[in-house]
Amino acid sequence: MSAIIFDVLPIFILILIGWVIVRSGLMASNVGEALSEFVFKIAVPLLLFRTIAEADFHGASPFRLWIVYFSGVAITWTAGHIAATRLFNRDERIGVLAGVSSAFANNIFIGLPLVERTVGDEGLVALSILLAVHLPVMMVAGTVLMEHAERKIAGKSDRSMMLVLRQIAVNLVRNPLVIGLAAGMAMHLSGLTMPTTLATVVGQIAGIAGPAALISLGMALERYGVSGNLGIASVTSACKLLLLPGCVWAASHLLGLSRPEWTAAIVLTSSVPTGVNAWLIANRFGVGHSLAASTITVTTALGAITVSLWAYFLGA
Repeated sequence: MSAIIFDVLPIFILILIGWVIVRSGLMASNVGEALSEFVFKIAVPLLLFRTIAEADFHGASPFRLWIVYFSGVAITWTAGHIAATRLFNRDERIGVLAGVSSAFANNIFIGLPLVERTVGDEGLVALSILLAVHLPVMMVAGTVLMEHAERKIAGKSDRSMMLVLRQIAVNLVRNPLVIGLAAGMAMHLSGLTMPTTLATVVGQIAGIAGPAALISLGMALERYGVSGNLGIASVTSACKLLLLPGCVWAASHLLGLSRPEWTAAIVLTSSVPTGVNAWLIANRFGVGHSLAASTITVTTALGAITVSLWAYFLGA
């Protein structure tokens, strides 16, 4: 167990360092925003590109992995939604946001460095396969359900599904993560290899993606905090840290996910704290800011303990 803690603890120490940097006034929070932009637009896309370009899939199909993960997401999202609307008597919009907060893992900023450190390259391949569809699926589901909830409350008819999907598709085509994954797959399928010098540069930038992502996340966390909604945030946090990875683990065994490294990777990444996308959805629709912020803060604060327990359970 101590070895696992020493693997997981540095992940959260780097987040803490980022938080302390801003909290102490050593750097302004907008520096963290700039670092986050670099991570999201350059470092992580290059990491995904390199991982997919050099991956050996051994003829494995990604569909079983996707089904395993999103089965867990569907159950957890539903549980968060029901808890918010039935247990806490919140409206449908808060229900959707509770579902998002319960099931949207921070796969980029925490999942990638965690899996790289604890599972290795084979785990990164599995996570890259998941990331190829994770953001589109989660953002489409979150946007469609939130718009439906808003129009239901206002008594209006739903906006055309084609218009919603077209808007999301345009955003995804411009998304650096999607571009990195697509470029890596094109390189993989073509059988081409990068020149040595270019491969070295890509490797060096990709190598700083994990630490930079964690520090930038810590710098961003300073703006959140726990502002009310502690009861419902506790439920969404429990769903995120315990129910989602538990459901993904169960689905991986029920559906026979063949590679233990793939199981470890997707269970571990499902166990990480809630991603900032929950806040972005709340911000876009102007509702549930405090719930999203509280869930992000609570899951990040408790994540070092729960992720270590999941790593120990998996033998990662």
